[in-house]
Amino acid sequence: MTTRQTDGLDPAIVAEIEARRAAEDAHLRRLKAAREDCDCKDGMFAGVTSRRGVLAGFTAAAAGLAASAARAGEGAPVEGIPPGAKDFPVPDTPWKSLGPPVNRNGGYGSRSQFETEVRWRYPTATDTTSWSMTPLGEGMGIVTPSGLHFERHHAGVAVIDPSHHRLLVHGMVDRPLVFDMASLRRYPAVSRMHFIECSGNGLTEWKEPTLKTVQGTHGLTSTSEWTGVPLSTLLAEAGVQDGAAWILAEGADGAMMTRSIPIDKAWDDALLAYGQNGEMLRPEQGYPLRLLLPGWEGNTHIKWLRRLEISDKPFMTREETSKYTDTMPDGRSRQFSMVMEAKSVITFPSGEMKLPKPGFYEVTGIAWSGRGRIQAVEVSADGGRTWAPAMLDGPALPICHTRFRFPWRWDGQPAILQSRCIDETGYVQPTIAELVKERGLNSVYHLNGIQSWKVDSDGSVTNVHA
Repeated sequence: MTTRQTDGLDPAIVAEIEARRAAEDAHLRRLKAAREDCDCKDGMFAGVTSRRGVLAGFTAAAAGLAASAARAGEGAPVEGIPPGAKDFPVPDTPWKSLGPPVNRNGGYGSRSQFETEVRWRYPTATDTTSWSMTPLGEGMGIVTPSGLHFERHHAGVAVIDPSHHRLLVHGMVDRPLVFDMASLRRYPAVSRMHFIECSGNGLTEWKEPTLKTVQGTHGLTSTSEWTGVPLSTLLAEAGVQDGAAWILAEGADGAMMTRSIPIDKAWDDALLAYGQNGEMLRPEQGYPLRLLLPGWEGNTHIKWLRRLEISDKPFMTREETSKYTDTMPDGRSRQFSMVMEAKSVITFPSGEMKLPKPGFYEVTGIAWSGRGRIQAVEVSADGGRTWAPAMLDGPALPICHTRFRFPWRWDGQPAILQSRCIDETGYVQPTIAELVKERGLNSVYHLNGIQSWKVDSDGSVTNVHA
């Protein structure tokens, strides 16, 4: 970004934008080192690699990760092998030989050694307070694999023995209670599909198009199936006193992350989640217990949950005063703006992809809203001058990613692809310009403006504002 382009922005915001751009560039360099020409795709999908490319690209990546892994007490990544995969010999004619034996991975499955999608980490000064981005451009359906769900940490990933973990419920209650994980799992459980989105998702894009890929612009959102106990069950057990209005949720990580939560949300649909996508939570998602607040900004979904204190007023923690507030053009700030408004993004084709030739393509992407179901999605190929309805993959679940598809015949001329969604409240996703006009450029949170991808005549796709 030039000096002119960053005029008026907080220096800390500028530094964060530049760091995210550097992280994305480093990730793209690794992908390019790993990728070989593929006649069948010809650059159509950014993540397509050959085996030889995989080995070359991940050798470099593994070397860079080994030092961090050693500091954290982990085993270093296997050199030359994509994370989560095992290396097996590849016969020229697999139908003429036996494959690896059943249960070859020790009882827990691994992905193919040819699949290379990974999160990339924002390069903070320390790797214990950072976040990583979900590769939305390679996603299928609406469920994010647990190993690719975005992360945000303030003091590293807490390592907790579930047999020693406790949850305290106290404050304005008749019966203060302490739960261990075994007692929590005796309560009737529910499973729900919900997205989580960091309210800083897209913070680089307010003033100008900055990051190149959909992983960079939108990668701080993911959907999982979450399993756990409704928080209302525990509140009823403890006996909430008259006048109670807020709950302080506190995590057991080194940052002791805390947020004030309106008690109405707790009674409504808050979940004490211990399961994710059919198994226990991943450590980076809060193992063994996290708070899930459907539709609210990710910072409120306290991980490694250890304490709930009921009060008659908010606690004014760091994360809801100096952080996670929206400074308006007049200098005042919106506080407790927790709901993530309706948003959509085209994931194919998207930045750094390349269409090999004119012809038919299925444009696809995801839409979501913190206020309920996605009612409709529209797609434009001319920068928003005209719109046509997209098809929604069913079922369209409340507060969940919804996959949309749109048939498009590209004539080889430059085009600007956009999507906009409408949720069940009737809210229509706005343009970035409309948001800036209303809210200015003094904050970085809650950007839900329409994303534009330019398809040039050579088929290359770039991030633009339109």
